Amino acid sequence: MSDTASRPIGVFDSGIGGLTVVAEIIRQLPHEEIVYFGDTARLPYGPKSPETVTQFAIEDTEFLLSRGVKMVVVACNTASSVAIDTLSSKYDLPVVGVIRPGALAAVSSTLDGRIGVIGTEGTIASHAYRREIAKLDRDAEVLEQSCPLFVPLAEEGWNDREVTLVIAHEYLTPLRDAGVDVVVLGCTHYPILKGTVGKVFGPGVRLIDSAEETAREVAERLASHGLAREPGGTLEHRFYVSDVPHRFKEQAERFLGGALPFVEVVSIDEIGGAI
Repeated sequence: MSDTASRPIGVFDSGIGGLTVVAEIIRQLPHEEIVYFGDTARLPYGPKSPETVTQFAIEDTEFLLSRGVKMVVVACNTASSVAIDTLSSKYDLPVVGVIRPGALAAVSSTLDGRIGVIGTEGTIASHAYRREIAKLDRDAEVLEQSCPLFVPLAEEGWNDREVTLVIAHEYLTPLRDAGVDVVVLGCTHYPILKGTVGKVFGPGVRLIDSAEETAREVAERLASHGLAREPGGTLEHRFYVSDVPHRFKEQAERFLGGALPFVEVVSIDEIGGAI
């Protein structure tokens, strides 16, 4: 195994939602080591300008590079929608976003070309999934719906509360009634609510979990670049945040289903200084 292949995978998000991607990478690639950065001091990225988000994404990437990563996973829909091309051209290592894998799975799964996309207000306003799906199938019809309350519900762990089901019906009934047969969970928090979303749409609609699809693309890119880590050795997943580490640790352990061995807070000056 090369020295580069033995390095960790870097993952960043504006907060904790990207941990669903981390959980899937760990599940699908149990021999890989993860370094995660959650930019909790500057969240959310969604309302900020594309220029600001791109700058944050560069700073987040530089921080991960300073920790010796071999790949960067942009586990943030907003950053993926505006910064992925910049990161891919700027850095000489694989960069994986969350939008393309979800769009590809949706196009591959739909039978009648009617695809639903749910996400935060920022992601839906960007039409990033619509554009990516159009590249793959220009005849596909994409129906989009923002679900702004889903993120706080997921972070509170209210995935099986009655109030969550009521809110889900309010958001999702128009898509269900429009006859979509595939729905992209276009926010990395939303897999936490997959059970509730599935109750609204019923068994005839396939839910595309962006975390699952991104982890699959990570595996493919590692293999194609000769960067897959061989089994064996000790793994030490590391988690960094830019603010409120105790709150992050509490929520992250719920997302990942276990205790976090390493959480460290780093200052925004340190993040910016990595450039």
